[in-house]
Amino acid sequence: MSKNAIRRSGAKIMASLIMLLGSLAYIMVLAVINGSLGFVCAMSVTLFGAVGAAKALGEAISLSYSAIIALAIGCGVLRGLLRYIEQYSNHYIAFRLLAVLRDKIFGALRTLCPAKLESKQKGSIIAMITSDIETLEVFYAHTISPVCIAVIVSLAVFIFVGKISSWYLALTALVGYILVGIVLPLVSSGKLKESGVHYRAEFAGFNAYFLDSIKGIKDIVLNNSGESRKAEVNRRSDVLLAETRKMKNNITKASAATELTVSLVIIAALAVGIILVSKGELSLGRMIIGVTAVFGSFGPVIAISALSGNLTQTFASGDRVLDLLAEKPAVKPVKNGEKFSFDRLEVSDMSFSYDKKNNVLSDICLSAKKGEIVGIVGESGCGKSTLLKLLLRFWQKDSGTIGYNGIDIDRIDEASLLDNVTMVSQVTYLFDETIEENLRIAKPNATQAEIENACKMASVHDFIMTRLANCEDFVEKMPEKWNSMIGENGSELSGGERQRISIARAFLKDAPIILMDEATASLDVDNESLIQESISKLIRNKTVLVIAHRMRTVDGVDKIVVLKDGKVAEQGSPEELRKANGIYKHMAEMQLSSDQWKYR
Repeated sequence: MSKNAIRRSGAKIMASLIMLLGSLAYIMVLAVINGSLGFVCAMSVTLFGAVGAAKALGEAISLSYSAIIALAIGCGVLRGLLRYIEQYSNHYIAFRLLAVLRDKIFGALRTLCPAKLESKQKGSIIAMITSDIETLEVFYAHTISPVCIAVIVSLAVFIFVGKISSWYLALTALVGYILVGIVLPLVSSGKLKESGVHYRAEFAGFNAYFLDSIKGIKDIVLNNSGESRKAEVNRRSDVLLAETRKMKNNITKASAATELTVSLVIIAALAVGIILVSKGELSLGRMIIGVTAVFGSFGPVIAISALSGNLTQTFASGDRVLDLLAEKPAVKPVKNGEKFSFDRLEVSDMSFSYDKKNNVLSDICLSAKKGEIVGIVGESGCGKSTLLKLLLRFWQKDSGTIGYNGIDIDRIDEASLLDNVTMVSQVTYLFDETIEENLRIAKPNATQAEIENACKMASVHDFIMTRLANCEDFVEKMPEKWNSMIGENGSELSGGERQRISIARAFLKDAPIILMDEATASLDVDNESLIQESISKLIRNKTVLVIAHRMRTVDGVDKIVVLKDGKVAEQGSPEELRKANGIYKHMAEMQLSSDQWKYR
C-alpha cells in the first residue's frame, strides 16, 4: 500500500463518521424524513399532472380537476417548506459536528504534543483543520441525508408504480436505481478514489511547502534563492493543477455515464409501457402515471451517483482525521494521579530512545535538592535538551526512574507535575496577542499587580534573572502599554524583549523547579551577567537545572552534570571537576581559547 493510500474502507470511514453524530442522530432522522417527504411532494406536482391527463383519457379517477390542481399547488408549497427544514437540519448537524471535530482534533494534538507533534508537518495539520474539516461538512450536510432519501424514495416509487401501474415498469425502474445508484458509483469509485487521494496528498504537500516558504522568507531573500523557491512553488502548483484536472475529468466521465444510463432507463420504461398498452395489459392513463413516476424518481439516485467524486475526497479527508483521532500518544496523560509539592528530584538508571532502538540517553543518574542549582553541559547532540523534556514528561522514558519526592513521574498527575515545573528555553513562542495575554499563559487568573510584579522582579523578589525579567521599561514604550499587540511570535519586539517576556512568564507561574535550556543565548553580555548574579539568590526557594554551552554560565552552580554520548561522564561541583582534569576542564579551556579568538 502506498503512503498516500486510504487505510480504511469507504464503508468503515462512513460508519465511523456517522458514529460521531451521537446525540444529534435524531436531527438527522428528522432531516431524512423531511427530505423524503419533500421529494415525494416535488414528484407529486408532476404526478398530479399525469393524473389529470389520465382522467382526461377516461381513467376512473375520483378527484376533480380543481382538486388535482389544488393538490399539485399544495404539494409545491409543502415541498419548499420541507426542503427548508431538511437543509436547516443537515447544516445544523454539520456545523455542530464540525465544531466537535475541531475540538476533538485540538484535543488530540494537545495529547500528542509535544512528542509526536514535533514530527508532523504544520502545513498538513493546517490543511486538516481547514480543508479536511470543510470537506467533512459536505459529508454531513449533503451525503448522509441524500443517500437515505434515495433509498426511501426508490422503494416508495417501486411499490407505488407496481401497485398503481405495472410491476414490469416497477422492475424497470428498480434496475435503473441499481445501475445508477450502486453499479456505476462502484465502477467509477476506483479511479475517483485514486485521483482524490493523490489530490489531497499534493494539496497537503503544497500547503506545507508554501507555509515553510513564508516562514523562511528572510533566509530565502538573504541567500538569493527566491527564484529557485518560486520555481519549486510553481512546479508544485502545476502538479496540483494536473491532479485537480485528472480528478475533475474522472468526475465528468462518471457524470456523463450516469446521465446516459438514466436516459436509457427512461427510454426502456417508456418502451415497456408502450408494449404493455399495445398488448392491452395496461391502460394508457395508468401507463402515463407509472412512466411519469419513474421519470421523476431518479433525482435522489442521480444525487447519490454524483456523490462518488465528493465521497472520494471525503474518504481521504475522513481517513486522515480518523487517523489523527485514533493515534496513540507517545506519552499517555496521567489523570487523577499522585500529587506532590516539590522537595527533591532523583533520576536513577534512566534510559530513552526516540526510535526504541538507539538510545539517546543511557543509565542517567542525577539528583537535585530543593534550592539547588544544577548545571548540565556537554557537546551538541549529547541529550541535554532531551533530558529536560523527559523531566517534564514530554516524552516517555524507556526504563529507570524519574522521581519527584520519591514518586515516579509515570504515576504523577499531569497537572501537578506542570504546576511544579516550568521551563525557559532559548526559543519561546509568543502568541499574536497582547503583552498581558502572553503573560497570562503562565497564570490565567493572575491579577494585574502580579503581572506587573513578574515584569519588575528586581524590586519585588530575589528570584533568578531579576533585571532580565524587568520588561516594564519596554512595556512603557509600547503604544497601548500592557494591551499592546506584539505580532506573530513577538515580531514587534526585539529578541531580548521576547526573552524577557518568556522569563516573566516563569516568574508569574512561580513554580518550585525551573528548567533553563540556553535561556540567555539571545541576550547581551550585561544582561547575562545580571542573570549570573541572580542565580545565587534563587537557591533559597527554587531548584534550577541549567543547560549551558558556555562554561562561565555555570560557574556559580552547586553541581555540574557532564553528558557525553548520552551518558553521565562526570558529576560534581565546578571546582571538583576542574581539579579532575576531565571533560569539563577540557571544555572550559577550549571555550576560553575560543573567547580569545580574533578576526585578525
